Amino acid sequence: MNFYCYILECSDGTYYTGWTTDPERRVAQHNQGVGARYTKTRRPVKLVYLEEQPDKNTALRRERAIKALSRKKKMELFL
Repeated sequence: MNFYCYILECSDGTYYTGWTTDPERRVAQHNQGVGARYTKTRRPVKLVYLEEQPDKNTALRRERAIKALSRKKKMELFL
């Protein structure tokens, strides 16, 4: 099974970071309003960054590390 960390750009220009095993399904969930409370009111969202991870624990650690980055540092990952 593959694990991924991702960054979404919300309609208000903010970024949301998460992890998943199925990026396409997860983005669809966010856009349907069932992905996360944060993205529910900031739809539509679009995937701007995707990073494969070897296992769930690594994906969770990487998610926390990305969330701790400044907006500028997050943008450097995908621009």
